[in-house]
Amino acid sequence: MQKGLICKKLGMTQFFDANGNVIPVTILEAGPCMVSQIKTNENDGYEAVQVGFGDLKASKVNKPQKGHFAKGNVAPKKVLREFRFADISAYNVGDVIKADVFAEGDKVDVTGMSKGKGYSGVIKRWNFSRLKMSHGTGPVARHGGSLGASSTPSRVMKGKKMAGHLGFERVTVQNLDVVKVDAENNFIAVKGAVPGPKGGIIVISDSVKA
Repeated sequence: MQKGLICKKLGMTQFFDANGNVIPVTILEAGPCMVSQIKTNENDGYEAVQVGFGDLKASKVNKPQKGHFAKGNVAPKKVLREFRFADISAYNVGDVIKADVFAEGDKVDVTGMSKGKGYSGVIKRWNFSRLKMSHGTGPVARHGGSLGASSTPSRVMKGKKMAGHLGFERVTVQNLDVVKVDAENNFIAVKGAVPGPKGGIIVISDSVKA
């Protein structure tokens, strides 16, 4: 059975293996999640399992959302995500998915939004080198330099590396190891770092390369 969970990133710590080696891990609050909808080829054109995470007050749910949750007889959830599994027959609306769907030693892919760093120049954003500090380069040594040709094509080409918004992008880290699963407290410890700040929403699923 293919597996997927919505989690909250709690932070990093470290474990020690039997040989005394340090293992850096990220602690994730893994669910419990609830199946809120089953997407089918007949109704939606594709097959997927929609999962909800985090309870939400009924007063904060708008009418379309209220109808959506009421149709599946599911309590309102803060976060909804879809998992496209090859076989969705193992899931039903209302099923609760907990951390114990994963086990120690599993390989997982982790997806989240990276930390936003605001507006950044080309040196920080694209690792440009600084210009000379003398010989006519002007008063600014950290700008991006020439942006392109003059008469042809008389414009800045798409994709030109320039200053702008850095971070807050969807990032997936593949093939991470599950180091420990605490089913009682719904915690999963994943080896290494995962995208996003503390408290950020993380999605973990079976690794596509395992």
